[in-house]
Formats: sequence, C-alpha cells, structure tokens
Amino acid sequence: MKVIKHSEQILKTALISKNTQLVKLYENLESREKCLLNEAFQPDSVLFRPITLHSESDWISSHPEPTQDFEQFYNDPYRSRPTSQKSAIYVQPIGSFGDTKVSTEDYMKWLKDYCEAFYYGLSVKILEPVPVSHTSCAFRVNEYTCNLQIHAGDLLKYLKKKKPEDAFCIVGITMIDLYPTESWNFVFGQASLTEGMGIFSFARYDSDFYSASYKGRLKRVKKLPSADYSVFDGYYTPVTSSVLLLRSCKTLTHEIGHIFGLHHCQWLQCVMQGSNHLEESDRRPLDLCPICLRKLQSAIGFHIVERYQALLGWMDDDRSGMDAELRNEAKMGLLKPVEAFKECREWVLKCLDVLQK
Repeated sequence: MKVIKHSEQILKTALISKNTQLVKLYENLESREKCLLNEAFQPDSVLFRPITLHSESDWISSHPEPTQDFEQFYNDPYRSRPTSQKSAIYVQPIGSFGDTKVSTEDYMKWLKDYCEAFYYGLSVKILEPVPVSHTSCAFRVNEYTCNLQIHAGDLLKYLKKKKPEDAFCIVGITMIDLYPTESWNFVFGQASLTEGMGIFSFARYDSDFYSASYKGRLKRVKKLPSADYSVFDGYYTPVTSSVLLLRSCKTLTHEIGHIFGLHHCQWLQCVMQGSNHLEESDRRPLDLCPICLRKLQSAIGFHIVERYQALLGWMDDDRSGMDAELRNEAKMGLLKPVEAFKECREWVLKCLDVLQK
C-alpha cells in the first residue's frame, strides 16, 4: 500500500492559494468555516486523511493527470457556472429502478434529496422516467458478461434534446449497463462537460454483478433486432440495498462535480477521487475534502454548516417515536435504507462539531 502524503505547505497553498485576491477571499470566510477547511493541512487531522493506493490498478497509478488546486479551479475560463437563469440540476431516469419493495419514484426521491443536500442551494428536478425505447439508442448483449447494454453516445444525444432552458446540467441515470463503442467492453458513464450533460449507469454497483448467479445475464445470447426494445421489458433490476444507494449517491455527485469543473482529486481522501474499479470506489468517502469543498462553495455560495446540516438531515432515519404507519413501512422495507451511511453520518457530526463550537 502506498500513501500519498503532501506537505503542510503544499496543501495550504492548494486550499488558500498565494494569490493576494484569493487569500483575501479566504480570509473573508466565517471563522468556523476556516477552522474546518484548515483541517486540510493539519498533519494529525482525523477528519481528512491522505489518499492510499492499494494496487497498480488504482486510478492515480494507472491514469497520471495534473492536480487541480483552488486557484486553478477558480481561474478556469472553461468551467460551467450556475446562473440565476440556469441553476437547476435535472436528472433523467432511463429504464426501471427499485425492485418489488421500492418503486422508481422512491429511489429517485432519495437521490434527488441527497443531491440537493450535497449541492446545497441548487434545486434538483427529476424528469419523468422513460423506457429505453424512447431514447432510440443502440443496444447489444455483452459477449463476455451476457447482460444487456445501451449505447452511451446515443443517450447523450437524447439528453441534449431534452435539456430544459433553466438547466445548469442534465444527467441521465440507469440501472442498465453502458458501452461507448463496439470495441469497448463497458463504460461506467460518459459526459460532455461543455454542454452540461452526462449519462451514468449504476448496473455494476450491484454486489452480484460479477457473480455467476447475476440475474441480469441472458440465458440465450443471440443477435438482437436493432429496433426491438421488447428485450428490456421486465429486465432485471437489482434489489435496492443500502450499499447500492450509497454507491449511487457517490457516483451521481462525483459525476455532477465534474460538470462544475472539479477535476479528480489527488490531495486528500475525497469523493472526487478517480476510481478504476468497485473496490477503489468503495474506499472513497462520501463527501469532499476541504480543497474540493472550497471549490464547490465558491461555485454555489452556500454556508458550509448549512450544507452539512442538510446532509445530516438526509442521513437521519430516526425511527424512534414513529407512528404506526411508519412502523409498518419499516417492516415492509419502504423506508430509506441508510444503514451503510452510519460511518458517514458520524463523520458529518464531527465536522458540525468543529463548525458549531
């Protein structure tokens, strides 16, 4: 295992900058906000830790790319900025989500509410879910994994036509696997940052995806008619577990972060770290490091304490004192499954403790 440990001075410069104007901007932040952000360069911080690489297949090892500090982000002339006329984040569900216990509507509401807490101050709007057939996208059966896949580039063209006038961005999400070209095995997602669009699949975040018992494998693999979308009717949708919801929240906010202009983080453990595989993705924390948090705050303008309070509110699933109807919903598995968020919740509470002292 390799630890990427930057010096205190390098992290301090990445967060604050040496540019006089940007230093003044930092000094104008609330004192408690600076206390939290300054944790970035505290060697013994328990809130923000160095990145660890576990193998040569991890993202940083296999995809060398330049770092992006706050000054580079702030001065980037090409990054997208929300405006009063274009401030909404639109999410377009494609295909089914949820299972026999959880509806697509429930799953979308959980993602919407989480995304609104993460990008605090912006509205998130869920568009009416559409079946794959409405997108007119190409599709195929993966010759190795024998599961259905839909063409990412075709879906971006579809999203471009559907992007509302007041949209900062539009992202499509699906539980069906994606591929970008015939020569590629699969892709987790694809985006056009200049046009504020992205399409992302949660299919491979199902814990059973790579197992021989995966229910999304087609028993009989044959060439499919190009315009016959009936093969998607009743196609397998994974059980909505707490782990799947956690992975979905991470992926959605990470990819939208790129549309804001945040590059892959190489400073500290952060949800904006790149990931090459599921195990690496699971190691990423749910939230941002101080350097990326300052970037996002400068883009949106939220108070950090209010953002953390919103995240905590989303994670809180206090069932004590619930009425009879809610108790019945809990027994039926209809309440938001937040068990996998327990460690994240404890971390948010520690951050709020610093912010509210």
